Amino acid sequence: MKKSGPKTLSAEARRWWLSLVREYQIADQGGLLLLQTALEAFDEMKVCQKQIQREGRTLTDRFGQIKPHPLLPALRDARSQLIQALKVLNLDAVPPEAEGDDHGATS
Repeated sequence: MKKSGPKTLSAEARRWWLSLVREYQIADQGGLLLLQTALEAFDEMKVCQKQIQREGRTLTDRFGQIKPHPLLPALRDARSQLIQALKVLNLDAVPPEAEGDDHGATS
């Protein structure tokens, strides 16, 4: 698991996992499990984002009423889980695609 990252993670999340394990020298089982949990939430967040982007933030129900996309709460929860796990690990981490992007930069 340590060489390639957890198999439950996407390729993108596994790259981030490996980078964080190296950079922050995370070696204890609790830290590794918490990091895996954080990046599983990251993967879930990405899935929700893609589907919402495809379908729109609102949907029309069978009665013609506009409703918020049903994945919006799942997106919010996954984002919250990711942020909380990174805080518990005391990591100041930016997802790989956000590195070098002023929108994702932290100070």
